[in-house]
Amino acid sequence: MTRPYLNDTHDPKLQSWVPGANEADNGFPIQNLPFAVARRRDSQEDFRVMVAIGPYALDLGLLACDTPWHGKAADALAACVKPALNGLMALGQEYWSALRAALSHDLRQGSSAESRLRPMLIERSKLEYALPAQIGDYTDFYISVHHATAVGKQFRPDAPLLPNYKWVPIGYHGRASSIGVSGQQFPRPVGQTRPPEGQEQPNFGPCQRLDFELEMGILIGKGNEAGRRIPIAQADEHVFGLCLFNDWSARDLQAWEYQPLGPFLAKNFASTISPWVVTLEALAPFRRPFSRPESDPQPLPYLQDQTNQESGVLDVELEVYLSTEQSRQQKKDPALLSRSNFKEAYWTVAQLVAHHSVNGCNLQTGDLLGTGTLSGPAKGQEGSLLEMNQGGKNPIDLPWGEQRKFLEDQDEIILKGLCRQDGYPTLSFGECAGRVLPAVP
Repeated sequence: MTRPYLNDTHDPKLQSWVPGANEADNGFPIQNLPFAVARRRDSQEDFRVMVAIGPYALDLGLLACDTPWHGKAADALAACVKPALNGLMALGQEYWSALRAALSHDLRQGSSAESRLRPMLIERSKLEYALPAQIGDYTDFYISVHHATAVGKQFRPDAPLLPNYKWVPIGYHGRASSIGVSGQQFPRPVGQTRPPEGQEQPNFGPCQRLDFELEMGILIGKGNEAGRRIPIAQADEHVFGLCLFNDWSARDLQAWEYQPLGPFLAKNFASTISPWVVTLEALAPFRRPFSRPESDPQPLPYLQDQTNQESGVLDVELEVYLSTEQSRQQKKDPALLSRSNFKEAYWTVAQLVAHHSVNGCNLQTGDLLGTGTLSGPAKGQEGSLLEMNQGGKNPIDLPWGEQRKFLEDQDEIILKGLCRQDGYPTLSFGECAGRVLPAVP
């Protein structure tokens, strides 16, 4: 199987001199090295680009003052002095790879850089985060056939999937300004809902069917010129990395407003992104073959090539947890709601990039692509409450005695993502947490 970008940074035997970085399943071994923008909590420091290693983060803004390297690695590090990843992301794959290689070399056991880098480490538990990038545009896709089928059955039992679904990656343009980083708290959205039977005027008020959506976010690195499409063979070169993403959804607002143009107020009030961006290069060992059932339409030529067939799929385990005001008062652990996997998606990352640009659309550095809700085929693998409770018909029982059809005030959703396989250290995406506050009167 072809796995692009595999090099010595992926060596499963690599160890780091950083305390705790070699502990089993810590999630941030030297093979990961994800990026974030952060500062010490409750400080007045500037936010800076950092890279995670074990329970620590290495301050790249501080390291850049030392100018320790030459060539592309030095140029990439110099781009990390601003409080966003956009400068680094705009440089392109060769620079990202050079920086990763230099960091891997200096963080390895036996490196002569240990004494110089050790004072630049900060405990991750003491950090607060900003958005990892300035997000200019945001597109949300709909690439889980299991989610699309489950939701479609609630409205069209005999034909849950529309005729175009298996031919074209479905997507729409969302709003970037309300995307917040993990820890985001937002008031319950307010808007119009469908008139009750016998009433002509719609109701207006707080959303009663607030839901989460388990997604992954894809951050665009180097963009393309307007009018020049990105071939699928080059699509991965334009992807800097992936993160966790919760695209909150007001189901009752959406049911009233979505025809004929799609969701509006139901989706633009808040979306939450995880702070740590795992680079596409770090994910290379977790690539899997892409295939379609023979009975399904095969992708059109612009959406398929040999590399995508051999290694287009990413194996990322995903989990959703819920805590409530009552559970936190009782000091109960958050309840696991579901588990799914990104590898179950109907379309790959490269296919999304190729399709998005095939009409000449110019993707730009910092653009975010959401995958859409990522559900699996079995019970317990649903990526939203709408699926779990069949549209609100079957409340979910929580371990501490509460029930939920949809989210209530002070509920907190926590997404987690892991890459695991035998003989390789576990890679973590960290957490993506967001909490619902009462609606503004």
